[in-house]
Amino acid sequence: MQSKAKTVDQYIDELPPERKKIISELRKVIKKNIPRGFSEGMGYGMMGWSVPHSLYPPGYHCTPELPLPFIGIASQKNFVAVYHMGIYADPRLLNWFTGEWKKHSIKKLDMGKSCLRFKKPEDVPLNLIGELASKMTPRDWINCYVSMLKPNKQK
Repeated sequence: MQSKAKTVDQYIDELPPERKKIISELRKVIKKNIPRGFSEGMGYGMMGWSVPHSLYPPGYHCTPELPLPFIGIASQKNFVAVYHMGIYADPRLLNWFTGEWKKHSIKKLDMGKSCLRFKKPEDVPLNLIGELASKMTPRDWINCYVSMLKPNKQK
């Protein structure tokens, strides 16, 4: 179920106690490490960071009035999720992350295309998530995103 919270603080306040701590810790480590230029806010019923329209005026191609999403954090029914569009779009970043995973966790990586799923809060490798957040600047993400869009527009 998507949150109807309008602000990140409201989103966190509405979480159950067992999720509030890890979501707050994830927020803190991402804010500490994410390159300057991304903006924090709510989107798609979760908190996240995006490239604002001031840096990328076209916005997200599916919904241009929204900024270009980059990282999202959500408290789902059965897990905590971290969505990172860079690992979906950049094979080098994905390879780096999957290689680093083994150095930070003994757990099997539970991952979709851009979604990292953690069933237990103690399974979240905060330092690795912080390092992942630092790997792309807004300009890097815009360039990657635009390069992925161009082939699709030609079809």
